[in-house]
Amino acid sequence: MKAIGKSSWQGSWKTGNGTISTDTPAVQGLAYSYETRFVEESGASPEELLAAAHASCFNQALANNFDMVGLQAEDISTSVAVDFGISDAGLPTIYGSHITVEARVPGIDAATFADRAQRAADGCTISRIMNCEITLEAKLLGPADGADAETVSA
Repeated sequence: MKAIGKSSWQGSWKTGNGTISTDTPAVQGLAYSYETRFVEESGASPEELLAAAHASCFNQALANNFDMVGLQAEDISTSVAVDFGISDAGLPTIYGSHITVEARVPGIDAATFADRAQRAADGCTISRIMNCEITLEAKLLGPADGADAETVSA
């Protein structure tokens, strides 16, 4: 299996611009520039795409970890914040990735949820290739019928 990403770039680092695409129609021609990466101008950035990839990879890893103990999530909602900037050496650097997840999993206890969430954070493919600190905040939601929620942070 191979996943293929593509990019084009025109101009200098700070004044140029480029596009980001995938080989499939999922992502086509997303514009990006120095400003969209480092000055918070509206637009795409490789780090934003990395955060989305990390969130989606974590969700599948967490669902798999629930399967391993005979459980199935009703809902998993994850966001990932990638902390990055320019290092003292002047290089673009990723400093950390913070995973925030909320899940509704019938029949799970808080300790098992925390364990499975940490296993997913440690074992997902994107986590394993990142050379930065990865942190996790996990919240177990109560039943969808509105009963009291039991929460846990992993």
